[in-house]
Amino acid sequence: MEKECIFCKIIRNEIPTPKIFENEKFLAFLDINPVNFGHALIVPKEHTETIISAKSLILREMLPVSKKIAAAIMEARKAQGFNLCINNYKAAGQLVPHLHLHVVPRYDADSVTIDKQKTKKYLPGEMERLASQLKEILMK
Repeated sequence: MEKECIFCKIIRNEIPTPKIFENEKFLAFLDINPVNFGHALIVPKEHTETIISAKSLILREMLPVSKKIAAAIMEARKAQGFNLCINNYKAAGQLVPHLHLHVVPRYDADSVTIDKQKTKKYLPGEMERLASQLKEILMK
């Protein structure tokens, strides 16, 4: 764990927070600035900054935990849906450099825009060139 990381401090019980789930590898707690009430964060207890630096085992075990948390939030908040979101690096909106998965309850009438982003159009041939480049990188 990182000494100054706010999520590591929460894991070590140095900062009080409303915890909703804990096991040997993960902690889940309510977000202090929720998008909707019930918005929770799931963090691995082992400090890692992003999904890229995380151990594969942690990532494999995080999804079943998120399923359990999402189901509980759906029931408790009478939500009509939910988003799972991981922001990686500052440019993508990651505010705390400790991997965390957002579980955000959603409602038909909420004004959350996470799923309503502006989209872009590829120019002819751009998509195929990018796909080729990505395949080449992934085969390394």
